[in-house]
Amino acid sequence: MRLLHLTSSYPKHPGDVTAPFIEEIARALAARGHRVDVVLPHHPDLRRPDEPNLRFFPYRYAPRDEWSRWGYAQSLESDVRVRPEVYALAPRAAIAMRRAVAERLEAERYDAVHAHWVVPNAALVTDIVRLSGAPFVISLHGSDVFLAERLAPARALARRALAAAGAVTACSDDLHARSLALGARPERTRTVPYGVDVDAFAPRPDAPEVRTRLGVPQDAFLVMAVGRLVEKKGFAHLVDAAARTGGVRVVIAGEGDLRASLESQVRATGAPVTLPGALPRELVAAALSEADVVVVPSVVDGAGNVDGLPNVLLEAMASGRPLVASRVAGIPQVIDDNRNGLLVPAGDTRALAEALRRLLREPQTRARLGEEARRTATRELSWEVAARRFEEGYAQAAALDAR
Repeated sequence: MRLLHLTSSYPKHPGDVTAPFIEEIARALAARGHRVDVVLPHHPDLRRPDEPNLRFFPYRYAPRDEWSRWGYAQSLESDVRVRPEVYALAPRAAIAMRRAVAERLEAERYDAVHAHWVVPNAALVTDIVRLSGAPFVISLHGSDVFLAERLAPARALARRALAAAGAVTACSDDLHARSLALGARPERTRTVPYGVDVDAFAPRPDAPEVRTRLGVPQDAFLVMAVGRLVEKKGFAHLVDAAARTGGVRVVIAGEGDLRASLESQVRATGAPVTLPGALPRELVAAALSEADVVVVPSVVDGAGNVDGLPNVLLEAMASGRPLVASRVAGIPQVIDDNRNGLLVPAGDTRALAEALRRLLREPQTRARLGEEARRTATRELSWEVAARRFEEGYAQAAALDAR
């Protein structure tokens, strides 16, 4: 199949951790023999040479590189508010995006157009795609649904795009249900969980150099957390839990708007927590494998936003690590409490601390949970499995358009 993907985020260069799941989706489909063309915003740091079956078509929208604030996890403040400067850029970005998609559709005949994020991407090209006659697939990733629920103009645009789509995918059942409330058609909407590269993220031998790079003593009980430093990731609760849990050393890897706030919290509580900033992709994989426990403390933030299905959850599972995660959004779909991980109520610092203490004193439980997590990832959550599910969506959209 010839596929046109439209996205506003993508790893800007090898090792970048911006929306790695978008790259994995494209690569998984390319590996199955499909030709994937990706339309995405220009960024001054974007260095993506074409790969086998995978080509890139960046569009320019800002007159100066330093004004390039569209996409790449830059458009939202703390993942809940559109940054003021993005509103000013929106008309330029919309025109450039529409032109880039129209040029691709005029240059080639695609078997499907796959837009990631219903707003802004899918909503801004719905008319162009439908006019071309190409089957239209929309994937929902979380922040787009949140914006559509909160902003009336975005909601109207999302409703129109979802109604026009031949297939809609959501990365969790929670997003699936919320998309129906926005107007997605039940018979055209399916849950397609993210996948994980089970070769890149896999159990590894002990790596003392990784602990050295993280500034963690070799004999420390290492608790890893990875993600953007925004409220919905729940890292403030992890800091408080670490302050209550003796014998652990916590590393929270990532960057974001709450970095200064978290650093102040660490100083105030004396919690054994290190914030090393964002790690290169390869170091993330090595750090997860080196961790004694991985924590994914997601919460519904004050504005009502929540993760769909955190990538680091799947990566930790594939790495064979014992997990403690919040019982929220898509997490309980892949974590069965006390079988392949431990679930705690979202935002419950006491329960999170108790789970960490349990795993600290029960090495056999850690081993059992980690082994089962790895089995779940390899059997049910590989990108090969996810790619087949996306293929089903393309076929569904094509069949509906052929009626």
